[in-house]
Amino acid sequence: MPTSVNAHITGTVWKIEVSPGDAVSEGQTCVILESMKMEMPVEAPSAGRVETIHVKEGQAVNEGDVLVTLA
Repeated sequence: MPTSVNAHITGTVWKIEVSPGDAVSEGQTCVILESMKMEMPVEAPSAGRVETIHVKEGQAVNEGDVLVTLA
């Protein structure tokens, strides 16, 4: 069952820390968002393997947008 890693704030994708196929652990930073000059890590809600990355660095995202899907 896929797990979504969602943006918890509106901002810009500053850095993507994972690649498709990577194994991630619960709490591992997947994406770093920049909002109002602050960097906010977005962490995996559970362990899994990166299936899809839905965003690119520099892309604007809204709160709740799916950033990464874990398998």
